[in-house]
Amino acid sequence: MIRAFLAVVLTVLALAMSPAWAQDAPLPDYARWDQVATQAEQLTGNPDTATAQLDSIRADIVDWRRRFEEAQGVNRERIATLETQIAALGPAPAEGATEAEDIATRRADLQKQLSEVQAPRLAAVEAFSRADAIIRQIDDSLALRAASQMAQQSTSPLLPANWLAAASETRRLFSGIAENTGQRIAERATWPELKPRLPHVLGYLVTALVLLTIGRHWVETLPRRISTRTSDYSRAAVTFVVSLLQIILPMVGIYLLVSALTATAVFGPWTRPFLEALPGAGVILFGSAWLARQLFPGQSINYDTINMNPRDRQQARWLTNAVALVFAVHYVASQAFLPLSGLAERSGSLQRIPLDFAEEAAVVYNFVLITVAAALLFKLGNLLRRLKPWSDRANAAYRHRVLAWAGKLTRIVSILAVALTSLGFVNLGNLATWPWLQSLALIGLLVLLQDFIADVFNMLKRGQEGAREGLAPLLIGFALVVLSVPVFMLIWGASVNELAEYWVRFRQGVTLGGVRLSPGAVLMFIVVFAIGYSITRGVQGALRNSVLPKTKLDAGGQNAVVSGIGYVGIVLAAMMAISSAGINLSSLAIVAGALSVGIGFGLQNIVQNFVSGIILLIERPVGVGDWISVGTQQGTVRRISVRSTQIETFDRQQVIIPNGDLITQQVTNWTRGSLMGRVTINVSVAYGSDTRRVAEILREIAEDQPTATIDPAPFVAFSGFGADGLNFSMYVVVTDVNGKGSVQNEINHRIVERFAEEGIEIPYAQRDIWLRNPEALRNAVAERARLRDDAEESRASAENETISR
Repeated sequence: MIRAFLAVVLTVLALAMSPAWAQDAPLPDYARWDQVATQAEQLTGNPDTATAQLDSIRADIVDWRRRFEEAQGVNRERIATLETQIAALGPAPAEGATEAEDIATRRADLQKQLSEVQAPRLAAVEAFSRADAIIRQIDDSLALRAASQMAQQSTSPLLPANWLAAASETRRLFSGIAENTGQRIAERATWPELKPRLPHVLGYLVTALVLLTIGRHWVETLPRRISTRTSDYSRAAVTFVVSLLQIILPMVGIYLLVSALTATAVFGPWTRPFLEALPGAGVILFGSAWLARQLFPGQSINYDTINMNPRDRQQARWLTNAVALVFAVHYVASQAFLPLSGLAERSGSLQRIPLDFAEEAAVVYNFVLITVAAALLFKLGNLLRRLKPWSDRANAAYRHRVLAWAGKLTRIVSILAVALTSLGFVNLGNLATWPWLQSLALIGLLVLLQDFIADVFNMLKRGQEGAREGLAPLLIGFALVVLSVPVFMLIWGASVNELAEYWVRFRQGVTLGGVRLSPGAVLMFIVVFAIGYSITRGVQGALRNSVLPKTKLDAGGQNAVVSGIGYVGIVLAAMMAISSAGINLSSLAIVAGALSVGIGFGLQNIVQNFVSGIILLIERPVGVGDWISVGTQQGTVRRISVRSTQIETFDRQQVIIPNGDLITQQVTNWTRGSLMGRVTINVSVAYGSDTRRVAEILREIAEDQPTATIDPAPFVAFSGFGADGLNFSMYVVVTDVNGKGSVQNEINHRIVERFAEEGIEIPYAQRDIWLRNPEALRNAVAERARLRDDAEESRASAENETISR
């Protein structure tokens, strides 16, 4: 298993770093290249050069550039050896200074050899730059031509004459199809002609009809039937995989149907383009139907992918199928007879026009299809923009926001497409409609794939809580979004050549602060650092579990050693990874200077805590397992890192204390060096009690404690006379201060019991109240009673007067 893993890693590195390792690649013919490059530069600058010729020239230049890239690795090992030899001689003397004659001679000889072996590499670098510039010039020229084609204005489809032309062309199209098909049927539909092909035709036709009718109905109900036979944690993933048959099986039927019709040999050049376009139309129809059922199901099998009410879900499903039907019609028409295909020339493959359809009629056809599709998209956008970012799943809120924004943009795009087409910009109308429709479909597919990945992890972990919302499904889903970027670019008209050129730019990397970062260098950095990190963790584990327990180091010392080795190992792994990636550490000097300024101004506390953590790990005034008090916090040390220390309070709460506080503040370590500690208990007895008997009882109680030490023995002190009783203090030293609370609790219980047996009273506070002027208090009470009587008499007289009236 390890060998297989290493083989994969080395293969990936070889592919990523192949230009750098191409030591034995043959040198290009630079004389021939100069002729090719000169001719290419002349043709590229000529506006009359055909697009097809530019594409051919570009492909040739790309091949030359690849050879130059491989040639840049020539003599790499020899160059590295010479540079090491020159560096071993020491720095070159400054201007006006001299060095030993033998060293100067050797340095000059090595410099001459270095110049000779670097010459092929420098020539390859120069040729590569020239080829790259020519390719960019060709790409700019092609992009400008494509933009001009896109912005070309045709006649407006709103003119009545264009509708008459469309009607005329439609009649010509149907009559041509009928005449051509009738003629071929008369020529090839005789029994001698059909007999050899009849078994194949009937076999294909019957199988296709079965798949498109019975088979399609069967696969549409298959996921729900299978869901009843699967477990809860595997149902979602299984039904998703099974649902793909809803695309595969009908597409097989479409292929067999086209094969059956083609085998009859009765379809000529007027009808063959329609047959060739049927598989693509089938993918659009059946793929969209599957997508609509998954995103907007009538009844969810597992969960709701999108939070919509049943009415909106049904309407969205219908709109998706309807706009897919319009898209399929447009695809067949553009493949068969429409001369304006929108993205045909931009994609590098000019659309075939076998039927020579008039441009005026094509404008009308495009306008009708774009208008119908835009109306359906506008309604679908209304449904999507009303989505609320609420769901019982964590990742659903983000997707609802994305789809809501997509719905808002869909409304704008729909209106814009119709307006552009009405003005005669048919290519722009097509560009705004069909790629946007495909983009919406791709967004929906990404949503489904992210759910499927989460469902797979949920199935692998057998429904464990939080399996769907884990980090791994999130990262894979993000990777899918990144990988979908080239697909979006293809949808919006980017050619394969452009994507290949972007990949070349990506492989070349970018330069940041004098450091060039390329995918190969980044991959090398990740692999080397991962190996170094794994080795460091392995050494830490071996020390922690096997070596250090056999030493005399305590737990805190062992933790300090393991932590120190971990930090040193990570630093060494990072340095080795940087060097292996070809990054010059001296280039990071500016970054280090800026970092030091940032530390000085904004990271003072972090650096203080970091240094304090190192001091704690070295001096070890506090160790793991110690009972400490810091400020208002008190608890047991559970973990010490370079930035903070984690303690656990007696309430089982985890408290993070910055290491700076452990260095600058007063810290009480109750258990460092010894677990012995003193328990102090204060008690009072009533006046008149036998003080010597009280002290003797308290001493007996303390000596009865199993954890109380003999030396020093428990001590009882008659500490003084209180306001309410006689005060005594007990001082008991226990062998384990961690049990201080239980010892104090037991002693208090025994004091109450023994004092009750001995008749000794524990006093409580008593207070006597003395009134200085009691006659003043009696007068005040009498006056208040007189006032109350007067008020009652007044109220009674008022009531009597009211009654008499």
